Amino acid sequence: MNSTKHRTVTLIGIILILLSAITISMVLHIQKKKSDERLYGTTRCARVSRNCKKVLTRRMLDHSLARGTQFLLNNQKPEGNFNYEYNFILRKMKNDDNQVRQAGALWGLALIYNDTPQQKLATAFKKGFAFFKKHSRKGIDKRRWVVYPGDRAGHTGTIALLSLAIIDFLRSSPAVGKKMYEELQNDLAEYIAFLLSLRRSDGLFHRFYSFDGSGFGKTSSYYNGETLLTLIKAARYLDRKDLIPIALESAAAMHREHVEEALRADPDSRHTKGYFQWGIMSYFELATSGWEGTEPYADRAIALADWMIEVHCTLQRTRNTAYAHEGIILAGELARRKGNRDMAAKFSCAVDSGLLRMTSWQVGGPIPNAFLRRNETSDPLAVGGVLNHRREPFLRIDVTQHQMHAVILARRYLYNL
Repeated sequence: MNSTKHRTVTLIGIILILLSAITISMVLHIQKKKSDERLYGTTRCARVSRNCKKVLTRRMLDHSLARGTQFLLNNQKPEGNFNYEYNFILRKMKNDDNQVRQAGALWGLALIYNDTPQQKLATAFKKGFAFFKKHSRKGIDKRRWVVYPGDRAGHTGTIALLSLAIIDFLRSSPAVGKKMYEELQNDLAEYIAFLLSLRRSDGLFHRFYSFDGSGFGKTSSYYNGETLLTLIKAARYLDRKDLIPIALESAAAMHREHVEEALRADPDSRHTKGYFQWGIMSYFELATSGWEGTEPYADRAIALADWMIEVHCTLQRTRNTAYAHEGIILAGELARRKGNRDMAAKFSCAVDSGLLRMTSWQVGGPIPNAFLRRNETSDPLAVGGVLNHRREPFLRIDVTQHQMHAVILARRYLYNL
């Protein structure tokens, strides 16, 4: 009798444990589904039309770029670096900084100058570069690297973005005299020499470097892409032909690592997302370079942009995704040049929808959303800045920088009439 009772109690206990496990599994599934819905708006990526009626206009983009330029200039500090993040409702600066995003803001100024040369932009670039050069260290082997104040180590992305800023300024600047041009070229050569010293045997780059000039840490899909773009642009626009074989080898290695292998491991890989716009910007430069062996890169860029829309669901994300549009616009231009009308139309409609939405997140922009209309301001530290979320008051330099680059590319390739 006791044995039968014991078996019954044991069976009941097992059943209760199984029911509890099933219940927990169902709850976790529901929570994940709700989380996905909060993140994407739906659990599936929305279909993108190939035959949309454009709503975004060149006039809106011109207005947005002018305001974004104003924001970057107004947030440059006397030392040359930038206010990192500003709460425009509380009128309070965040006590934080990011060396990579600081270098990215300087690159943003160089890109705007490349698109629309103005003396005030040239002056701001020179002041910003002087900040980074002041906080750089030079080795006896003609390498130069940034020792960012307040940080314990350097980020490879900082050197890459600073180098990109120099490249895009030099390739477009009528305001640089011969002496300064030569000095900037020499500085660039030293920063690139340092980048090359961080290159690993597999063609990827160390993520960090110690302030004694030695690389360490795992590789980063963001920093690899930024460095690849640096090498390609230096080779194309500043006659660094010696960098071509290095860039081609690294491009193949990065595509294999951050796209092919990453997506096999996870169809919505965070590594592919990190590499995304930098990879496409690099592939665009390769595909239009005429260099031998670059033929596959147009199709690779197009496939990546389609992944961003169809798998990563960029149009359903609730945070600012201007970075994605930097890549999608260039992939669309490559599709157009290849005669791939379907993909060119799809990417054009995706950009019109996505960039229109994010243009409404710009303080003092052409089409402010409801949140910005309720919190209208003429604060010079806020006007032109772009929100990272439609209802949050934080204005960060990298968010605005990425969006202004997307605006420049949209004006150049999609709204150029």
